[in-house]
Amino acid sequence: MGMTITEKILASHSGKEEVKPGEFIEAEVDLALGNDITAPLAINEFKRTGIKKVWDRDKIALIPDHFTPNKDIKSAMQAKMLREFAKEYGIKNYFEVGRVGIEHCLLPEQGLVLPGDLVIGADSHTCTYGALGAFSTGVGSTDLAAVFITGKIWLKVPESMKFIYFGKLNKWVCGKDLILWTIGKIGVDGANYKAMEFTGEVIKELSMADRFTMANMAIEAGGKNGIFEVDEKTIEYVKPRAKREFRIFKSDDDAQYSEIIDIDVSKIYPQVAVPHLPSNSVDVRELENIKIDQVVIGSCTNGRIEDLRIAAEILKGKKVHPEVRLLIFPGTQEVYKQALKEGLIDIFIEAEGVVSPPTCGPCLGGHMGILAEGEVALSTTNRNFVGRMGHPTSKIYLSSPAVAAASAILGKISHPDEVML
Repeated sequence: MGMTITEKILASHSGKEEVKPGEFIEAEVDLALGNDITAPLAINEFKRTGIKKVWDRDKIALIPDHFTPNKDIKSAMQAKMLREFAKEYGIKNYFEVGRVGIEHCLLPEQGLVLPGDLVIGADSHTCTYGALGAFSTGVGSTDLAAVFITGKIWLKVPESMKFIYFGKLNKWVCGKDLILWTIGKIGVDGANYKAMEFTGEVIKELSMADRFTMANMAIEAGGKNGIFEVDEKTIEYVKPRAKREFRIFKSDDDAQYSEIIDIDVSKIYPQVAVPHLPSNSVDVRELENIKIDQVVIGSCTNGRIEDLRIAAEILKGKKVHPEVRLLIFPGTQEVYKQALKEGLIDIFIEAEGVVSPPTCGPCLGGHMGILAEGEVALSTTNRNFVGRMGHPTSKIYLSSPAVAAASAILGKISHPDEVML
């Protein structure tokens, strides 16, 4: 019996010829990561054991990105814990202000995640790296502490679902729209503890940025991981960044899936997820006169240079609506530098938007854009739960950068054609 990409990666990392869904394995980890919220808990557990060294100082990444630049004394202490732990144990991959980026943008950019890897992170959106043909998933902080010690993780092999995208993309439709539509179709638990394998003729044409976006949101459907087959675009992205060898896995023709879903993308138009779940996805044309107070463009979901280019294309020569705050969050310092080089930052500032250093702050309601009572935000982030970005009575809508930029100009949720025609 054949195996899926996910099953092959898990088999290779657990010393087995094959694995089957439901099987429990102990797997070798290629990279373990923590941030300024989750790593301090792991560090405390690690130190409580009395262990004097980490399993591999080159395979741990510590990235203070959620409350940084530090928003208050408590967040400063959290970041300090990471800094001191990295220094004490010789952690090579420690990235702080100036070198930092939003973790799920930064690690692929740095070549630290590669095809065929098994990556765990104390952050639910660790599933982002499936865009590179890696198995990556989120774990708890105590699990992270155990990996710091052993380099191994206990996992149950997930069943796989295959999503086949075919047809011709409509104008302005991108990876964010595809994944919002997909989550809307299957629900927030539609892929519960399953591998979401994205494939089809449309996927082959998607940029790496779009693939990262789709893999990033697999968790919003309950997925254990999201994953793409490695192709020429993947290799083009990885080759100049990789600092070590990597392995490419492909699903066998006779691999077994719990479900195969065919999706005709010609029926998909720019999507918006209305409060309070990512699965509440609707065609933006169905929404009328929903006024907004704030627009956020960025995050680990849509903070790459391709996302900023789309936003700048729409914002160029225009002004943000006077009753709207537009916040732009490049995913990494490199993205920020490239945006400067291409003149995108000028476009955003001239449009009267604000450009922030890379941070997760507004996405989780941490800082740099908290919503007040009753305010409405349109965001390119990945979650719109109650109180996610601020006050419990605020409302969050999710969209692509194109819809977000157009809406910032018009002051209400809008189709990009309303601005560009």
